[in-house]
Formats: sequence, C-alpha cells, structure tokens
Amino acid sequence: MFRLDRIGSQVSLPEPRILVDPDYRILTANAAYRHTFGNPHEIIGHTCYEISHHFDKPCDKCGESCPRETAIKTRQASRVLHLHYTPRGQEYVDVELVPIHDGAGKLVYFVETMRFLHEASRQPGSLGMVGHSAAFMRSIDLINRVAPAMTPVLLLGESGTGKELAAKAVHDLSPRREKPFVPVDCSGMTESLFESELFGYEKGAFTGASQRKTGLVESAAGGTLFLDELGDIPLQLQVKLLRLLETSTYRRVGGVDILHADFRLVCATHRDLIAMVEDGRFRRDLYYRLSTFPIQLPALRERSEDLPLLIEHLFARLAPERPLRLDANALSRLMKYSFPGNIRELRNLLERAMLMADGDVLTLDLAEAIPPVNAVTTSNDALPSLEEVERQYLLDALKKNGGDRKTLARRLGISERTLYRKLAAEK
Repeated sequence: MFRLDRIGSQVSLPEPRILVDPDYRILTANAAYRHTFGNPHEIIGHTCYEISHHFDKPCDKCGESCPRETAIKTRQASRVLHLHYTPRGQEYVDVELVPIHDGAGKLVYFVETMRFLHEASRQPGSLGMVGHSAAFMRSIDLINRVAPAMTPVLLLGESGTGKELAAKAVHDLSPRREKPFVPVDCSGMTESLFESELFGYEKGAFTGASQRKTGLVESAAGGTLFLDELGDIPLQLQVKLLRLLETSTYRRVGGVDILHADFRLVCATHRDLIAMVEDGRFRRDLYYRLSTFPIQLPALRERSEDLPLLIEHLFARLAPERPLRLDANALSRLMKYSFPGNIRELRNLLERAMLMADGDVLTLDLAEAIPPVNAVTTSNDALPSLEEVERQYLLDALKKNGGDRKTLARRLGISERTLYRKLAAEK
C-alpha cells in the first residue's frame, strides 16, 4: 500500500516532488517542491498545471507535451522537458512522472519529480538558450538527455541558429561542467595549422617554434572539445581527426611521446554531411563515428512563436539599462520574415534599430532593410518559397548597401563566402 504522506516526509530529497491524483490535483509535496513553488496552502488541492504552467486546463490541451499519457499506456516512468513558472521566472525543467497502481492494478496516483536544468549547469536561467516552441523544446530535450553521457554529439542547423550555445549547454549539463569548454573553428584550417592547434608542438619543431605549445586537445583535458564548422575540414585532415577519436592518443608536432586524450566531443556544422559523404568530400567512417547522436537545431522561421521572447532576451543583453520594446507594426513585420541569418541576423537588426532610435520604442525603421512580404510575387497569387524570399532579400539588401558584399555579410552575421555562394546561385 502506497502511503500518502510518504513523499511529504522525505524532506531530504533534493529534487522537488509531488503526489498527484488522476484528476491532476496535488495531494502532497516534499520540502524541495514547497521551497520552489510556495507554501502548502498555495499548492495542496491545486492542479499541477495551474502551479507549474499557470494554465487553466491540462498542459497537453495548451500545446505542451505531457508525460501522463505515455506513463498510463506503458505503466512505467515517462519524462518530458517543460518550461515552468518559478519565483525566479520561467525555467526549463526535466519532469519525470511515475504512475502508482493499487493492489488491483488500478491507477491511483502519479509521483512527479522535477530537475531544473539551471541547477545541473550551475548557471541561472536557461543556459543562454531562449524559447518555448515545440521545435525548440525538442532540441533542448535532446541536449538534456545526451549531456550526462560521453556520447559524441553532432549539432546540425543553419548558420546563426545557436550551435555554439547548444554545445555549451551540453557541456554545462554534463559531469564535465567544472572542466574547460574548448571551441575550435575548423573553417579555413590548413594541415599544419590543424595539427599545431589541436595537438600543440614541441620547441624547435619548426622555424619559429621557440617554446612548447599546448594544443587544444590537451587544453580540453577532462572537459569538452567543440569542433565548429566540422564540414569545412579538408578531406586530408579528416583522417587525423578519425585517428585521434579511434585511439584517444596523439603526439605533439615534433614530439615522440604518445599522449592520452581525455575529452568529450561535440561537433557542429551547417553543411549536409550525408550529401558530402556521397560526393566523397567527407569520410564515411568519420561521419558514422561522429553522428551517434545528431541534434537538429531549428531555424528561426521554424520557431517564429519564440520571436517575442527572443527579442525581449536580446534587448536585456544589448541594453539592460533601457526599457526597450518594439512597435507593434515592426513586430508584426518581423513575424512574417524568414530570417535567412537566423538569430544572429535578428540580433544585428535589433542592435541597428537601437542605434537609430531616439526613444525606447523601436519603429518600422527596424525593418527598412527587409523587403516587403509581397516583394516576391508568383503566378496565381501562390506563396513564394523561402528560397525565393531569401534570394529577393539578398538582392535588395545588396542594392541598398551599394553592392558592398563584405559589409552586407557582416550585417547579416554570415561569412562573405556564404554570401557569395548564395548570390552566385541567383545568376
């Protein structure tokens, strides 16, 4: 027989826990939950969705996923990532729901256990990542699930979707959080630079090597090595990376001692690695070694409902002393925009608007570089594709920048090479 007061007496449990009946009513709560969400008089008898989400109906009726149905169907624990209200504001919470049955097999209670991601990472708030859309929450859930393991992580997504923030979140939620997080930009690396940067070199290894240099692999010892723009590594260098991963050993350039590598690997790319493998531009064996746990980060156009929250977050970072907000027309226009540069482009647009505005309400001047929604037309009034909108945007933006590709690339938050490739496709 499950004792109703048992969970309330377990005051030493560090995670917030509640006992909920089949009608979502909270029957009792442990000390950690009461400390997080309020005193018992504000909790007991209320529904879990009312306390956690401030909803007036179950979360799965409000667009949130709920572990309840899975727990009922499987009769086992079920997990989901939610955004909960706390006295500190909204925070990401890993929720585990365990169904409790009586001797006759009838469902009588649920035990709900919560683990706050900020506590795992020892950072406040949301690990630098902001959003509540379904696409965004799926990626956060995957990050949360893989973080405690040593499994390599492959982050996929367009430029500007926050892949380095995601890599840092994997590190901050892992047992290696107290050790270094070492990012490596792989774009444009030559063979000699790749080896010397990653593995370091001994004094006298080559002209100019006046002293021993510690490589990034050694700097990441016990922590996380983040290889950004993985798809830009030339084919001849990929074998060196594969050897490092397969043997967990390396030698400094000019050295003879075999050193042991101890790092958790996270990689990121905006390229289609599967297509590169088929074209012979990326090693198949390396791809399978790295793609154990891929995470697709959504483009901003796939999570437009996150825009108001992202804008608020960026304003707080860019100008914490100013109560900035967007004019309703400007926000409406941004909600219809495809953002080829994603969050990086959004930040650039907001920063520019701040500089142009005299007051704290930013107007449509914010979007003067963005073509009208109807700038691209197609026959029979069909909606233009995202690619067509992007093409028209780049052409119009280039014209407004006097044909200066370098300046335009910087404003969009993309590389000049990427801009050149996109513009070349126009012709």
